[in-house]
Amino acid sequence: MKETLKANKKLKKYITHNLSNLDYQSTDQIGAGGDKTKQIDIIAEDIFVSYLSSFCDILSEESGLIKSKINQISNALIIIDPLDGSDNFLSNLPYYGTSVSLRIDNVPIIGIVYNLVNDTYIFKTPNETNFCIKDREEQNFGIFERAYTRPDIVQKLHDYKLKFRSPGATALSLANSNNLTFFLLAGKMRAFDIDAGLLISQDLHIFQNEKFLLVSKNIVIFENVKEIIKGY
Repeated sequence: MKETLKANKKLKKYITHNLSNLDYQSTDQIGAGGDKTKQIDIIAEDIFVSYLSSFCDILSEESGLIKSKINQISNALIIIDPLDGSDNFLSNLPYYGTSVSLRIDNVPIIGIVYNLVNDTYIFKTPNETNFCIKDREEQNFGIFERAYTRPDIVQKLHDYKLKFRSPGATALSLANSNNLTFFLLAGKMRAFDIDAGLLISQDLHIFQNEKFLLVSKNIVIFENVKEIIKGY
């Protein structure tokens, strides 16, 4: 956990003080997550690998599996998205961050999602969960990531008068489920996007299949959205 926070602080410092136009350029690499890799993605990944690779193997959205030469933790795997919401970052839209989870024997036990814009983070360990905002009495809207792929679901949510946003940083949005009316993700479920956020949200209502991931603290809204997506 401490090394993950150090990596985030270093990345935040780089973005704030050392960013150049070269960092926005594309590389020839297609990341393990299927997206085109930018130079800033590689820089972010290198920072996390430098802090975390001594613990165990790392599965990164950019380079895939990165083997550890030391393996301080047995039967463990760290899963990272070194820049969640990279399109937002490249477009100067202030909603992007990082996601790190630790699995032991393939069971997630630690998850940390860091907001690089406001320098805050949400985490869960075996002994503690920390949300940015705790136990809010009222949530004003939900988040539907990749809403652009499902206009049919968008219309249904509108018919149910369920307000939502689609900000484009899946890990950040999922980790914030406790502060939303609901979180909904459509399409391919990638560990880089959802591993840490699902662990953080594990005490909420969760539904997941091959097409959708739905999370909500409100059982009524949860059942309503579940009903909407059931037929698709």
